[in-house]
Parts: sequence; structure tokens; C-alpha cells
Amino acid sequence: MAVEITSKIVSYSVKKAVEEAPPLADENPLTVRIPSRPEGTLEAVSEKISYVGAEGRKKVYLLVSFMPVEGVLGGKRVVIERPVEFFFPSGQLSSEHQWITATMRSLSLAARGGYVTQAVADLRKVAWDKGLVRCGMNRWGKPMFHDSEVAAIAWSIQQILYRRGFLDIDGNQVPVEDLASRYAQRLASGHAWQPPTPEEIAHAEREAHDKSGKPTVVGYCPECNGELIMMDGCPTCYAGCGWSKCG
Repeated sequence: MAVEITSKIVSYSVKKAVEEAPPLADENPLTVRIPSRPEGTLEAVSEKISYVGAEGRKKVYLLVSFMPVEGVLGGKRVVIERPVEFFFPSGQLSSEHQWITATMRSLSLAARGGYVTQAVADLRKVAWDKGLVRCGMNRWGKPMFHDSEVAAIAWSIQQILYRRGFLDIDGNQVPVEDLASRYAQRLASGHAWQPPTPEEIAHAEREAHDKSGKPTVVGYCPECNGELIMMDGCPTCYAGCGWSKCG
């Protein structure tokens, strides 16, 4: 399009191309450090945990608080939900529960530091000399047995985080992409993510078994280090030594 100039030209300048803003540097929202518990109200889950060991049946109440945390993934800002506080109400304190209070404080620090998944998994490895502790049911409806009270409570915490969508059913970290998608879906619909039903899990495992042609390995035998597979709802040695978690 031609433009007619009707006045004297006294100066001119060259228009520069608009520079695009540089892409944002990736920042994993799972590992963003949270200096302290933020002020105000946080969403929380309260749960009663019941377990049976050598000293009989015990019950404890735990509170896990969550908050949204922002990060950058693939140059785009994303928001996920993370646990930031583990609380043991003081009304149930006794000398035998002091270690639980101390552990909850340590887990809170781990949660705000970005490594709570590893911390809880390590607690599941704690053993004692008083025999197995029964706590909870597995996905096949069979009782779960743990190596100590610490391990039983750690497993219960993993289940809280699983039902919140932060971990998978085996206690593994859910990828950031899925966490961001679940939180965005929750904001859009007003409904929290719901874990799959036992029937849906069983169907997915059957499909995985049919495709691979061999049973799914769920761990390794403590007796012979052979592969463990699920048989009748219990991890059982596939190598043939006969060991089973359910005895």
C-alpha cells in the first residue's frame, strides 16, 4: 500500500523487530523448596490408622496437609499439589508414641524439601524384633503384614498420598505431568482425582500379563533373591523356594 508524504522529512528511524521473550527455565515443582509452613488454612486429610502387633491393637490419628506448588515444565508454568505437613495430634501422646511425633516432624521437613516420597519409602524398610505388624489390606483384599510399627504407619501414609493422587498404588512418585493434569482437572471440575477401583486395577494387570506372557514381578525374595509374583493376593517366590509374604 502506497502512502503519500505531504510534509518535509526531518528525521527517520528503523523499526526493530519485536524480540520474543526467552523461554522460562524448567523448575521441577516436586523439588521446589518450601522454607516453612505457609500462614493461613491448608487443605488436609485426617485418618485413623489401626494396626495389630505383638503388643496388641493400637490406633493413631494422623493429619496430612497439602498445598499447590508452582513450577515450570517444558517452558510452561504448571501447578501441582504437594504434601507439606505431617501432624500427630498431641491428645494421643504417650511415651511409646514419642517416636511417631518425631518422625512426623522429620517427614514435614522432607515434604517441604521435596523428597518426601523417598523418606516414606525408607521408613517402610524399618524392621524390629517383635514380629510382623498387621495393618491394612492390599489391592486383592488380603491383609498386609509389615516389618515394624514404623513400616506399618509409613505404608498407611503412602496410601493417603495415593488416594490424593500424589503417589501410585505401590508408593512410587507420579510424574509431574500427571500431577499437573490432575490438579488442573480438579480446579476445572471441582472434584478431586479418584484412584481406580480394584476391578480396574485387576483388569489393567491382566492386560499387562497377557501382553508380556509372564507374571508381573512385584519384588525380590528375601530368602533366595528370586523374583516375587502375586499368587492368591500374596507376593510369592517365583524361583521355587516357596517363600511367601503371607506365611
